[in-house]
Amino acid sequence: MSDFDWKNLIDPLYYIHFDINGIKVGLFIVLFIVFAETGLFAGFFLPGDSLLFLAGIYNRELVENVVFLGSDFINVMLLSTLVGVAGILGNIVGYWFGAKSGYYLYNKKDSFWFKKKYLVQSKDFFERYGGKAIIFARFLPIFRTFAPIVAGIVTMDKKKFMFYNILSSFLWSFTLIFSGHYLYGFLLENYDIDLKEHIELIVIALVGITIIPVIYKFSKKSIQSIDDEIE
Repeated sequence: MSDFDWKNLIDPLYYIHFDINGIKVGLFIVLFIVFAETGLFAGFFLPGDSLLFLAGIYNRELVENVVFLGSDFINVMLLSTLVGVAGILGNIVGYWFGAKSGYYLYNKKDSFWFKKKYLVQSKDFFERYGGKAIIFARFLPIFRTFAPIVAGIVTMDKKKFMFYNILSSFLWSFTLIFSGHYLYGFLLENYDIDLKEHIELIVIALVGITIIPVIYKFSKKSIQSIDDEIE
């Protein structure tokens, strides 16, 4: 790999093309990123949706270095399943961490790796939507990291949590990876548009699509708070 740059941390392609001494280990890095972003509160800044979408586009490159089964569809299925499992395991760790460390987190001071406001916002989000928050959170940055932790803090029923955990993880992974893979093929074959030449636009678009609902929700909440104070 070339010299490290801090900007690489939010660049999905950095992880997909990652190699160690010439050995491509992008698949394992992608799985770890998914696990970290969904299970470790320090992973909230890592790319999620854009990483999976681009993983679908670069599916062959990721999978063939480990095992290539010959069928395009089967390999996309394999990648989506592995990512789904990584997301499930990440949420399990997040739930366990929340159950064991809830009091500590609420009293922890802010740092680069931890922002209490994200925890509070996720708790409000979780209380409003209940179990469905686990599904919604999968597609929302920051909430994706803190939702399982909050579920552990509020001691959500474990069976109910696992149901939503498994459902949301596979829904998230299959939707984004399949979308990236087949949209890439469709546009290239029918319109001669190579999405690999527009990666920056794709990342910006995905970030915008996932961030806008979050900004809208909390800007609306802030306006409501101001109105309440005025009254």
